[in-house]
Amino acid sequence: MPVPTIHIKRVYDAPSAGDGARILVDRLWPRGCSKETLKLDLWAKEVAPSNALRQWYHRDLGRYADFRKRYLKELEGQGAALAELRAGVGRGPATLLTASKTPEKSHASVLRELLTKK
Repeated sequence: MPVPTIHIKRVYDAPSAGDGARILVDRLWPRGCSKETLKLDLWAKEVAPSNALRQWYHRDLGRYADFRKRYLKELEGQGAALAELRAGVGRGPATLLTASKTPEKSHASVLRELLTKK
């Protein structure tokens, strides 16, 4: 099975033709965004970090390595939600959407890493 092409974008970035399936991976709906603006194919809020982990990490973004480990541990209990997400990205290119100001050091990058592993 080929490795899916997965992009990461902020929810505030405009949709583009190359996005493929657009999947929101935040637990909370992003401020100032309507369903029409986001053009979502899936809202995978179950795979977002718990509120406690999200708040812990938000206090110090320098803890990314620890956040990544804790988040991967949380994801171990999300088999059905991860399967739904895998199905969403498995049909072609996909874009994981997040409101994070630093998507490259967010849960979206951890998800992309997990979903593109062989």
